[in-house]
Amino acid sequence: MTVADFTFYVFAVVVVAAGLFTVVSRNPVHSVLWLILAFLSSAGLFVLLGAEFVAMLLIIVYVGAVAVLFLFVVMMLDVDFAELKGEMAKYMPLALLIGVVLLMELGLVFGTWTFAENADGLRAAVTPEPAAVHNTRALGQLIYDDYIILFQLAGLILLVAMIGAIVLTLRHRTWIKRQDILAQMYRDPAKAMEVRDVKPGQGL
Repeated sequence: MTVADFTFYVFAVVVVAAGLFTVVSRNPVHSVLWLILAFLSSAGLFVLLGAEFVAMLLIIVYVGAVAVLFLFVVMMLDVDFAELKGEMAKYMPLALLIGVVLLMELGLVFGTWTFAENADGLRAAVTPEPAAVHNTRALGQLIYDDYIILFQLAGLILLVAMIGAIVLTLRHRTWIKRQDILAQMYRDPAKAMEVRDVKPGQGL
């Protein structure tokens, strides 16, 4: 076993373990930290594949922005996680059923998986020669020239998922005084003030 193979297995095991602890961890702060570890290990796998640009993007965007944002949100907001877990428990049977179906599908796929005879040629035909074009330029040409429609559709799917997450987690607090812009604009100046005769030694 070479050093590259050993490093690959180390990163792969760390990614799987970090993803598992991200899901099963009781403390949400710990979950975010495990998620950051999973991102860093995934970046290491991309480096082993020769995709340094994608690895740096993963560290800068996901670790440096998204995961840190998750960490600040979890630490600063007063979220009642016990109530959220109670609501999630209602959908646990459906989630378990979906998980079993997915595991059965994965078992069927891996049980009948066979490599095509020209798989290496088809894989090499997607990207140009590494000596002729740098991998960053090749990635840009592949995404923004050949698969621009699929790339934009993926962005729209992420946008819909973000809006859905905001809608699901938005809670309107009735006890908080909020500014009503329309009420301020359409108020009647004649009714906005009231003059009262306050006698000495008495309050309103």
